[in-house]
Amino acid sequence: MPNRTVFFVSDGTGITAETFGNSILAQFSGKPRHVRRPFIDTPDKAHQVVREINHTADAEGRRPVVFITLVNAEILAILKEHSKGLVLDMFNTFIEPLEAEFGVKSNHRIGRFSDVSKSQEYTDRIEAINFSLAHDDGQSAKNLAEADVILVGVSRSGKTPTSLYLAMQHGIKAANYPLIPEDFDRGQIPSTLAPFKKKCFGLTIDPERLSQIRNERRPNSKYASIENCRMEVHEAEAMMRREGIAWLSSTHKSIEEIATTILRDLRPDRLMY
Repeated sequence: MPNRTVFFVSDGTGITAETFGNSILAQFSGKPRHVRRPFIDTPDKAHQVVREINHTADAEGRRPVVFITLVNAEILAILKEHSKGLVLDMFNTFIEPLEAEFGVKSNHRIGRFSDVSKSQEYTDRIEAINFSLAHDDGQSAKNLAEADVILVGVSRSGKTPTSLYLAMQHGIKAANYPLIPEDFDRGQIPSTLAPFKKKCFGLTIDPERLSQIRNERRPNSKYASIENCRMEVHEAEAMMRREGIAWLSSTHKSIEEIATTILRDLRPDRLMY
């Protein structure tokens, strides 16, 4: 998709449009230019975006792709009738058939976060984020009984980003704890984790990839050496086998894939809403 621009236009944050749109675009080779335009909630803003889309079409000599999540009929019409882009309406493609199936009209609510003050789900996610930050990288063993999951693995294997993703997207209270050489010398998981072993989930990683990541942080150190990385990964995997802790490799998996696997194995209820 050379010289192709993709717009994500929404009357909310635009996250839904961009996430779904990116899933579709991933089926095609190339990397188009992304433009997100959130909070397009008035006709004036809609016309402004239309001008931007049309200018891009004229400048590039081909029409942009425009993913939209808009519930206001007037604003939606402006985008569909006046822009030179290929407009893909991601809401009404599904809403109209569902209205017919259910026999009711949708409530046309703008965005997932329209009234966070009344949302228990939002409150739970904020609490989970605070918990995950407080229990990042083994900072605290306090209140581990409240954790939904405790991620274990060697340093830089992806525990922190996975913990935060679980908290932000699913309201999961995720602690994470780095396995270090002292743990390997003892031959067992840290005593603070032992009572909560059933909540533990392990992350491992290819030693070569781990060495590359660590060298970006601490170049030419023993910590980042391939020999040390191989030793730590080997010992961590052996420990998790002995302790009966389920684990997976983060080497070629996205955070989303890792998080979904964890939810499937430890909290399948969170895959249902």
